[in-house]
Amino acid sequence: MLCALELDAPCVTFRPDHPEGLRPPSQMRFVFRQERSTKAAWAFPTAAEQAALHGA
Repeated sequence: MLCALELDAPCVTFRPDHPEGLRPPSQMRFVFRQERSTKAAWAFPTAAEQAALHGA
């Protein structure tokens, strides 16, 4: 037991011993998403549309 805590299960920092050494657990890969080709359902009004709406 290399963990300083007395637990029944392996410590969260436990790394299995492999022939090539101690390895950290694998992490999720970051994948870029493709740009969406659909147009947004709504958009903010332009400055001219806001001025017309508020009577400025």
